[in-house]
Amino acid sequence: MTDIKTLIKQVHQEAKKEDFPIDILIYQEAKKDPFEPVLYAGNLASQLCFFGRDLGRDEVYVGQPLIGAAGRMVREGFFQAWQGRKSHDRQELLSVCDRIFLTNTVPYKPPGNKAYSGEVKDRFRPFIEKLLVFYWQGDHIIPLGTEAFKWFEPYGKPKEVAKFYLDKERFTKKLLVTLTATDEQGLKQQKKVTLLPLPHPSPLNQRYYALFPDLLQKRLTEFAF
Repeated sequence: MTDIKTLIKQVHQEAKKEDFPIDILIYQEAKKDPFEPVLYAGNLASQLCFFGRDLGRDEVYVGQPLIGAAGRMVREGFFQAWQGRKSHDRQELLSVCDRIFLTNTVPYKPPGNKAYSGEVKDRFRPFIEKLLVFYWQGDHIIPLGTEAFKWFEPYGKPKEVAKFYLDKERFTKKLLVTLTATDEQGLKQQKKVTLLPLPHPSPLNQRYYALFPDLLQKRLTEFAF
């Protein structure tokens, strides 16, 4: 298996092959290459992955997934579970990357706040599959929000993932799915992972925003850090 830098290079090459929506202005403001993916942050050996939708402005500037307002809420919740107190500064929030793994359905920022189409998600899906199956060593994933959770539909039984998400208790239940990825020899490899979905912690998500910190803490009680 090639190293992770090669995978990042492959994503970069794929992004340049054919146009797709990218918020070019934000990348220009940040003085970043719009085709350079922000593929992941954190510890590849971590048991736990937080899985988001795509990048926002702050993610482009910092070069890490989940570092905007919603991402900081996730990081703060994890830090409190890990250290038993609130973080004191931004550096402490960044330090959670020693213990968790962070990635998204697509490693780029779409224009505005509109989610990428299924076509774009599927275009980059093989790379995210490889990241999760071959490089990340953990087996528990917390998808944040509907778009992130439904990315896993191909890996469950027919209609299983969609049906699970209709359950009112979905944010306290788990779902086992089998990820698949194709290696360099063209062979498919499998990996079982447990999904523990949570709502996306955005102020626009009025139904769950205030509930998110408690929901996250309940999820994290299942792990030792």
